[in-house]
Amino acid sequence: MPLLINVGKAITLIAWLMMAYNLVIPFDGNVAIILNILLGITCMMHCFQVAIFHMLFKTLLPLTKQDYLQVFIFGIFSLLTYRQRVLANAV
Repeated sequence: MPLLINVGKAITLIAWLMMAYNLVIPFDGNVAIILNILLGITCMMHCFQVAIFHMLFKTLLPLTKQDYLQVFIFGIFSLLTYRQRVLANAV
């Protein structure tokens, strides 16, 4: 499972970098428009995941700003990491 999470985080980071690069130096044609739309959707979904993270984990773990940033950047893959941490503490 940790390998899957790390691969997912790497792919997510590559996607963020490609969308950010498109903002600075837009790609040709419709690709730039599609990447901008995907960036907006990604930001909204990751904000939603941060809200879920806050509601579920604030009572279970001491959270820092870095934890929230991790969830915003890596989304579900960070949520899975924190879920594993909570389950390990419960045992």
